[in-house]
Amino acid sequence: MDDLDRRILSILRRDARTPYTEIADRVGTSEGTVRNRVDRMTDEGVIERFTVTTRTGNVKAMIEISVEMNVNTDAVGQRMVEWEEVDFVWQVSGEEDIVLVVDAVDTRAVNELITQAREMDEVKSTKTRLILDERLG
Repeated sequence: MDDLDRRILSILRRDARTPYTEIADRVGTSEGTVRNRVDRMTDEGVIERFTVTTRTGNVKAMIEISVEMNVNTDAVGQRMVEWEEVDFVWQVSGEEDIVLVVDAVDTRAVNELITQAREMDEVKSTKTRLILDERLG
C-alpha cells in the first residue's frame, strides 16, 4: 500500500459512496486508476466491506467483554459478530478481551445483548458504555 492508496482509503472511510471521478480529482489521478486500486484493495482484503452509518435514534453502545483464560477469543468473537445488532467486534488489549459496538433499538435491547453475552460459558464479565455522541474522524 502506498500513499495514493491511503489517500483513496481516507476519502472512502468518510463516505464509501464517493464517486471514483470525485476521488480521482481530489487525489490527482484518473478514475480508472482509482477503480483499479479500490478493486485491488478489495481483492487483497485491505477493504473488507463498504458500510452505511445511520442516525436512526437507536441506542449505540460498547459492550466490553472479558473471557476466561485459555479461551479462543477469535471463536467467541465470531459467534458474537452474527448477532443482529452488532456492528463491530474488536479484539483488544487491556482488561477486556473483546469490544462489541452495537446499534440497538433501545436500552432493553442493549441489556438483552449483555445477558446473551453473559450466558456464554467463556465470558467472565462485561462492562457497558452507552455512546452519547458520534463524530466522523
